[in-house]
Parts: sequence; C-alpha cells; structure tokens
Amino acid sequence: MLNYVIALVLGVMFGFSLNKAGLTRYNKIVNVFRFTDMAVLKFMMTALVISMFGLFILRGLGLITFPRVPETYIAGNLIGGLIFGIGMALTGY
Repeated sequence: MLNYVIALVLGVMFGFSLNKAGLTRYNKIVNVFRFTDMAVLKFMMTALVISMFGLFILRGLGLITFPRVPETYIAGNLIGGLIFGIGMALTGY
C-alpha cells in the first residue's frame, strides 16, 4: 500500500511541476509538433534522465530489481507508442 501512496505523491508532484512550468498549455504542445518550441521535450527528457539515473542507483544499491520484460510487450509498446504519437501530432493541427 505504501508503494501506491508514494507513486501517487510523486505523480501529483510531477503533474504540478508540469503545470507550473506552463507545459500543459495548448500552444506549447502544438509548437512541439511544429518544431518551434522544445521546452516540453527538454522537460520530459530531463525527467527521464533523472529517473533513469535514480533507478540504476537504487538497483546498484540492491533496493530494487528490474523485472524481465517479455518480448511481446516490447512490440506492443512500440506500436502503441507510434499510434499515440501520430494521434497527438494530428490533433495538434
């Protein structure tokens, strides 16, 4: 149960920081797909890199283990990500 509470708190904090940075505004999202404003991408890439380092440090300390991802999920995730990305790009116009 504690894991769910921690995940909820971190998610709310991340959403709050997205909103405070102004990255939830329509114009910001549209301009990402027009390649005129990279603020959203920079923010998301920074969050991904920091999370990646944190996870690998926790794994190195032995506090967490990475589960094995079956091959079928990788293909499904790639296809789903492409569909989602194309849909987001089309809706931005």
